[in-house]
Formats: sequence, structure tokens, C-alpha cells
Amino acid sequence: MNPSPPIHPEPQSHRALPGPRRQEPGWGRVDQLDFHEVARDRRPLMPRARRLAWMVVVAMLILAAVLLRRPLADWIWPETRAQALREQAALALERGHLTAGDGSGARELYEAAIAIDPDRNEARTGLARVAQAALAQADAALRRDDFALAHRQLALARELQVPRASAEAVAARLRAREADVAGIEGLLAQAEVAREQGRLDGAGDAALPVYRRVLSLRPDNLRALEGREDALSELLQQARRALQSGQVGQAATMIAAARGYDPGHVDLPQRQGELTRAIEQLRQRADRDRRRGELQAAAGKYRQLLQIDAEDAVAARGMAAVAAAHAMRAERAAADFDFRGAEAALREARAIAPGSEAVERAANRIADARRTRARLLPPAASRRQASRVDTLLREAAQAEARGDLLTPPGDSAYDKLRAARALAPAHPGVARAQARLVPAAKQCFERELPRNDLGRARICLDAWIALEGEGSVTRQARRRLAQRWLAVGAERLGAGEVASAAAALRSAESIDRATPGIEDFRARLRAASASRD
Repeated sequence: MNPSPPIHPEPQSHRALPGPRRQEPGWGRVDQLDFHEVARDRRPLMPRARRLAWMVVVAMLILAAVLLRRPLADWIWPETRAQALREQAALALERGHLTAGDGSGARELYEAAIAIDPDRNEARTGLARVAQAALAQADAALRRDDFALAHRQLALARELQVPRASAEAVAARLRAREADVAGIEGLLAQAEVAREQGRLDGAGDAALPVYRRVLSLRPDNLRALEGREDALSELLQQARRALQSGQVGQAATMIAAARGYDPGHVDLPQRQGELTRAIEQLRQRADRDRRRGELQAAAGKYRQLLQIDAEDAVAARGMAAVAAAHAMRAERAAADFDFRGAEAALREARAIAPGSEAVERAANRIADARRTRARLLPPAASRRQASRVDTLLREAAQAEARGDLLTPPGDSAYDKLRAARALAPAHPGVARAQARLVPAAKQCFERELPRNDLGRARICLDAWIALEGEGSVTRQARRRLAQRWLAVGAERLGAGEVASAAAALRSAESIDRATPGIEDFRARLRAASASRD
């Protein structure tokens, strides 16, 4: 066999075979490397300001961890906190520091431990030991005649449910010792002297307070029980005489005091019944005074009722009605340019209901009247008063002929007549114009009321009252207008328009708070509002 011929590499000058050409890896040429480009592409890993911010955040986190390590530990491991509280409570109990308002007492610490870990009994057992320690401290204070401390510690022991028999034994010894120190016989003699002098209550050395002290020491003292019974009977007799003389507030104070001393006194139900009837009669008299326009008398009676019972809603509404009546007087006085009377009536209204809607409306009406008067009566009017009155009366007649009875403000017949009357109230033309305008105001009211133009009817009514004054006829007109507003409110409430119904109720109240049906409608409106909520 002939040997194979040697394989020689093909010279590079020969043509390569068809197909993909192989690329051998290499470093490339050194002279083509650009070291400057690498330097240009290099950027700082983090701006300096950002590094500083992160350093601040990390420092704050470390500080928070140091400061909040105890609260965090308590939250994550509550048993650790409960155990620490129990240990602190045990130390406080050992020192005799049983309770403290700042939470450092044994009682408060044990209760805090129970709140954190209610399933363990160690803290409850500790509270029982606190109760026994309180009872022991009460007994020790009793032996030192420190009665105030003994009472406090006994109360603490009872609050922590110390055995009742043990507490009653200490309480009995405490009462006996207090009685020995106080001198029961001397106290009884002092009470009897006070009762003979008629000093039954109202001072520490009066009969009833002294009897109460004796009975707190010796609850079964027959002499004290009988003396208190007699003193209460005399006090309730004084209350009866006060009721008969119309001093309802004084009688109410006496009856309340008697109830505080002995709620089961035999004469108390009868006096209470008499007081209830007297209060109702006082309320009726106050309402009657208000309807008659005797506002000062009505306010005095309503104040008596509120002194007896600050929650008396009927009396509170009566006072509000008195304030509204004063405000209405202020409006009428301003309409006549009687600003002194208007301000006086407004002060009365503000003293009763300073922020009420009626008071604010009256203040605005007074301000409007001042502006109207300034426009109608220039400073030189005093020199031309007679001719000015004639001019105002002529303008009033022209406005009346046009039908401008009440509007526009300042140019109406009513405003012109007011200005003329302010200048010359005794002028015969003023009286004649007023005699013409009063029927016109009545006709306006009677015309607008059936049309349900209630706002216009109110303006006509106000003009009527301002021209003629308040009387039985105008009061009936008020009642009719208020009832019409209630009817509108009932219609709105039936349609589910609670806000409109409430506005109608406010309008009715501003006209006549005593209108029958207002209270019933207010209750219906309150129920409807509650159901919507």
C-alpha cells in the first residue's frame, strides 16, 4: 500500500470554497482604541445631594428605632409589656401606693396589665391584694382618727370588691368612732335648737344638715330620725305657703331639698302634686300675658319656669316668642321713624334671644327705615317743614292712586305717609291719609291671602298694624296668615319637601307662635327629618 501523500495547507492565494466564511476572534488593532470615550461615558453612581438625602433618611430611621424601641416592643410583644406592668404594680403595692390619678398606683398598673393581657390571672390576683391593702389602710387610718383617709381607702376597697362583710365591719367601727369624736348628743341638741328657730335648711348649722350628719354616723338613731321627720314636715309646710302666695320658684327649691333628705317622706307626694299644678298655672298666666302684649310680665314668669326646670321646652319657646314680639315692636316703631322706641324694643329682644332670626330681621328693618328717612327728610327739611309735609301727602296720594300702596320701598304711599307723620303727626292731612290707607291695607291683606301670595299678605298685614296698631282684629289676621303657612307646610311635607316644610314652619312661627297646630306640625316635621336621616 502506497503511503498517503502529505497534506499541505492550501496557499492563501487560492480561492475559498463557497459558503459562510469563518471569523476568528481577535483583539483588533491597538491604535484604534479610544480611551477618551470611556472616560466621557463614565458618570458618578449617585449625585452628591441624593447621597446626602439618603444619609439623612438612614440617620432618622436609626434615631426612630432608638426612641421607639419600647413602644415597638410593647406592640410586637405585649406579654413583655404586661409583665413589666405587673412588676411595677407589685412594687407600688409593696410601698403602699395603692392608687394615683397619674396612673402610677398599684390599682391603675394592674388594670393596665389586664387591658393588655386579659387572659392571665396574675393581675386580677394583684387587684384583690390591692383591695385588702386598702381595707387595711382604712383600718389603720381609723385607729389614728384620720377619718377622711379612712373613708377614701374604704371606698377604694369597696370599688375593688373586697368581701362585703369585711368592709361593713370597718365601716361600722368608723361610724362609731366618728360618733364618739363628734359628740352625738351635742349635735342632736344643736339640730333641735335650729329647728325651734325655724332654720331648717340652707346652712351647715341648720337643722336638716345636722340631722343628716348624725344619721350618717348612727343610721338607727331614733331621736335623729324623728327630728328629721318633723323638720321635713315643717319645710314642706313652708313650701305650701310659698305656693299659695305665688312664690313657685321658692316652693320648688324647698320641695327639691326635702326630696334630697328623704325621698319617701309622707307629705312629699302631695306637695309635689301642688307644685305641678302651680307650674302649669304659671305657664298659662305667662302665655296669657304674652298674648295680651304684656311682654315684661310674661318674660318674668317664663324666667321663673326656667329657673325651676332649665329643660322646660315650653317655657323656652315662650321666651323666644316674647323676644319675637319685642322685635316686632321694634319694626313697627322703625316704620313710624320712632327710632328711640325701636332701639329700646330691639334691646329687649336681644337680651332674651340675641342671635334669633326675628332680632336680626328687626335690626335690618331699623337700618332700612333710617336710610329711608334720610332720603325723604333732607337736613334742610326743618326750614320747609310745612311745604314738605304737603308734598309728601300729595306724593302719597299719587302712589295710592297708582296702586303703589306698599312698594316700591321709599316711593310707596305707606313710606310717604310715614315720612309726613314723622314731620307733623298732628297734621290733619296725615290723619286723613292714614284713614284712607288703613282700609287699603286691610283690603290688600284680604285680597292676597286667598291667592296664597303669603309674602305679599305679610307686607300688607305689617302695614295695617303699623297704621292702626295691634288689636283683636289684627291678631285674628295674624292667626289666619300663620295657619295658611302651616297648610303650605303640610302640603310640602306630604310631597316629601322637608326643607320647604321647615321654611313654612319658620314663617308661621314668626307671625304667631301661639297658632294652634304649630307644635303638632313641628313634631311631624321632626319625625320626617329623622326618618330621612
